[in-house]
Amino acid sequence: MADEPRWYKSSYSNNGGDCIEVAANLSGAHGIVPVRDSKDPNGPVLSFPTDVFSAFVEGVKAGEFGAV
Repeated sequence: MADEPRWYKSSYSNNGGDCIEVAANLSGAHGIVPVRDSKDPNGPVLSFPTDVFSAFVEGVKAGEFGAV
């Protein structure tokens, strides 16, 4: 279904389980990007407006949040 989130983790998430999953498939039709904790797939989901999530990803790529 187009309205069901298709969850995925980054290919860079091989870090011991401290990662999130996103469902970017809802971006076009609903204007949101749902995010959840990969360790708790039945737990809460945060939904961000597509433009806000895109700005966050660009900030990460640009190193705006420092190294972890």
